[in-house]
Amino acid sequence: MPPHRPGPGRRNPPPPAGGRPAGPPPEGNQVIRRPADQQAWSQAAPPPYTPPRRQPPPQQRQAPPPRQVPPRRQAPPPPARRQQSPPPRDAQQRDRAPARKPERFTEPKRAAAPPPAGPPRRPTSEPAPRRRRPGGFRRALRRLAVVAVVLIVAAVAGVVYFDGKLQRIDALADYEGRVGDTPGTNWLLVGSDSRLGLTPDQEQELATGGDVGADRTDTILLIHVPRGSGATTMVSLPRDSYVSIPGYGQDKLNAAFAFGGPQLLVQTVEGATGVHIDHYAEIGFGGFASIVDAVGGVDVCVPYDIDDPLAGLQLSAGCQELDGAEALGFVRTRATALADLDRMNNQRLFMSALLSKATSPATFLNPFRLWPLVSGAARSLRVDEGDHLWHVGQLAWAMRGETVTATVPVGGFQDVYGSGNVLLWDSERALPFFDALANDQQIPPELLTTG
Repeated sequence: MPPHRPGPGRRNPPPPAGGRPAGPPPEGNQVIRRPADQQAWSQAAPPPYTPPRRQPPPQQRQAPPPRQVPPRRQAPPPPARRQQSPPPRDAQQRDRAPARKPERFTEPKRAAAPPPAGPPRRPTSEPAPRRRRPGGFRRALRRLAVVAVVLIVAAVAGVVYFDGKLQRIDALADYEGRVGDTPGTNWLLVGSDSRLGLTPDQEQELATGGDVGADRTDTILLIHVPRGSGATTMVSLPRDSYVSIPGYGQDKLNAAFAFGGPQLLVQTVEGATGVHIDHYAEIGFGGFASIVDAVGGVDVCVPYDIDDPLAGLQLSAGCQELDGAEALGFVRTRATALADLDRMNNQRLFMSALLSKATSPATFLNPFRLWPLVSGAARSLRVDEGDHLWHVGQLAWAMRGETVTATVPVGGFQDVYGSGNVLLWDSERALPFFDALANDQQIPPELLTTG
């Protein structure tokens, strides 16, 4: 390397000891001098090798200690009797812990392991609700409608059929001077002693007494049904009533039936009472008994003992059920204290019970009773030409409710030549009595006579 030359105007400092000039570092290519105790990194000795530290292996997770079940609590021993211990001998003995008696170790009982769970059960599904078919309600209504129509048609056909079985007579014929129409509905019910259609065995069973010639009537009832609301009135007309018979003068009332049949009887009743008769019905012995048997008998409370060999009747006082033969004897017997008056009371009593039984639900809802009843009534009844079976049904229905029963006011009895013992009406009371019925009014209570 060439020696360093100093620039102009500069002094070179004296070289330091050791042969090296002192001063600032030379310009141009300069060499960095390091102290003797420092070395270049390339000449430095490598650092000593230190092996890497081994990390301790991860500790394995230990399972938790088993859970110990605390021992069962044992009942504490009974308290021992306290004994007074002697006082301690000294302080050292006082500080000593009391001696403990070793206890026997008892291993705590382990809880029983739960039973292994079985296989999971399949959820039981409830049966799906049964779907109703569409239109089921409509079909049920149609079926009910069909049944109702069939029943109605059958009922109408039955009524028409039995209506044709009724025996019709011309009982309500017009005549000169007839009483005009009065409000309400008036029926004349007649019970004749006709034996028509009865066999000798039936006559003996019913104790009719054999053939007596011309038809007579034992029962005459005038029934008034009000036009509006009100009670039906049933009046007994004694058969021995002494009245005027058109064309025959004065005689007993039942004589009109014997002289001229239903027409003359109706004309006589209208003239004596002033009440216009709208409907007429007549029934004989056999028909009456058959109707009673058709409804299964009638319950009647007999007011007194009756023993009548002529009527074939023997009854004790009290409520009892009467069959056809017994019922016929009950409404015909005169073997009582008041004779005809008692018989009229028995007739009204039995007629009310019979109509109540015939119109009860136990009868008209039971075909086994309704059919014999209607058929028996159709064969036994004689009605006017303008009357029908539904008119009879309306009468029976009207009498099932409140009914007032009475007898025409009686004035006394008298023996009359050619007629025998007759019954006289009380004209002063009989006139307003029948005027109330003719005007569709209730009979005043002071005029009512039950016997």
